[in-house]
Amino acid sequence: MTAPVTIYTTRVCPYCVAAKRLLSQRGIAYEEIDVTGDDSKRAWLTEVTGRRTVPQIFIGTEAVGGYDDIAALDHRGELRSRVAAAGQVDGSGA
Repeated sequence: MTAPVTIYTTRVCPYCVAAKRLLSQRGIAYEEIDVTGDDSKRAWLTEVTGRRTVPQIFIGTEAVGGYDDIAALDHRGELRSRVAAAGQVDGSGA
């Protein structure tokens, strides 16, 4: 099954590391796509999200923003329910 969360990252990005850590701590499966040096993928992200920064995080097909945005969803108790609605949450709590 495809992970409900997709995170677009670059190799040198502390917010990307923080976002992946948060998702892992919550037991949320994600697919990481490294866009380092991929100008066409970066242009696509800018076109789709209106943002030029990484990480760019999608829950299902919805662009939800970057690390601050998913941290805010988590703080409000909405992250798991949004992910669950888009797929499933791994119950391991890893």
